Amino acid sequence: MAELAAAHGVHRSWIYKLLARYRAEGDAGLVPRSKRPHRSPRRVPTSVEDEIVLVRKRLAEEGLDAGALTISWHLAQRGGPVPSVSTIWRVLARRGFVVPQPAKRPKSSFVRFEAALPNECWQSDMTHWALADGTGVEIVNVVDDHSRFCLASVAFPVTRATDVAEVLLGAIERHGAPAAVLTDNGCIYTAKHRGGRVVTETLLESLGVAYKHSRPYHPQTCGKVERFHLTLKRFLCRQDAAVDLPALQAQLDRFVATYNTARPHRSLGRRTPAAVFDAKVKATPAPRAGATHFRVRRDRVDKTGRVTLRYQSKLLHIAIGRAHARRRVVLLVADLDVRVLTEDGTLLRHLTLDPSRIYQALGRA
Repeated sequence: MAELAAAHGVHRSWIYKLLARYRAEGDAGLVPRSKRPHRSPRRVPTSVEDEIVLVRKRLAEEGLDAGALTISWHLAQRGGPVPSVSTIWRVLARRGFVVPQPAKRPKSSFVRFEAALPNECWQSDMTHWALADGTGVEIVNVVDDHSRFCLASVAFPVTRATDVAEVLLGAIERHGAPAAVLTDNGCIYTAKHRGGRVVTETLLESLGVAYKHSRPYHPQTCGKVERFHLTLKRFLCRQDAAVDLPALQAQLDRFVATYNTARPHRSLGRRTPAAVFDAKVKATPAPRAGATHFRVRRDRVDKTGRVTLRYQSKLLHIAIGRAHARRRVVLLVADLDVRVLTEDGTLLRHLTLDPSRIYQALGRA
């Protein structure tokens, strides 16, 4: 026995154990057996494993993040003991919910930045989606750089520059003006490459908001809103395809409510964006002199080449020119400062209102 054990590099006791198994069971006694213990007192109860799986399935069906960290957060909301994140991950792996992924670019290779305060910087971008009949639509998203709070998510058949301005203005009315806005170089955000300006640029300038653009062909600069697109689309993929724009907007509103208040964000220490957005004082635009009341108004130039604007309960008539009769325009109003633009952002007239005159003639600056 000693010589046999030495030849195979095992202990003599193992040879005696195999021999005893063979005498008792025959060849079946030599089949390799599991070393797993018959019982494990510290193992997670089956009921807890079932609850982990249930939460995982519910989140996945809703198109929300369903990783171990997120499941841990949701289990903590119900009270009682919560397994560690690593235990939850092992349960998911054992139940077949973990899908192997190829090697990813290491996080250390990214240069990360984050605004120090809410409203210090907003990121905005447009993404594409399709209705149930295959009709293409576009979604404009705005998120806060510091808290990832979704400030707006609005669907349009085709996004125009004036639509972006209205989305931003609505977000400003609800959450206050930001110190800066960051977007890409799309035509709905800037006309600098055409030697002009779009509505968003003139609106933010009138508000005193710094307007910044990412480097061309470098979407990583607007990475937070780009990542939000992915999270939003994962949710939409799990919903019934919207038959029209109002139905899609209802889905967006429901997602934004969940995302902001009931979805822990990994980059925020498992806090919700709403909690982080409300935790600190909000940044504001740089101090400036001038207008303090802002609004956007859509109108059509009448046949005489005029548009009307109510100021302090008085209806004023602004001359645009007969050449623009029947044209749809957008009025950006900042107290007495008024800019009249076409729907594609071309400036038709910039003037300072004279409240003492009902008619604002063309020759008046």
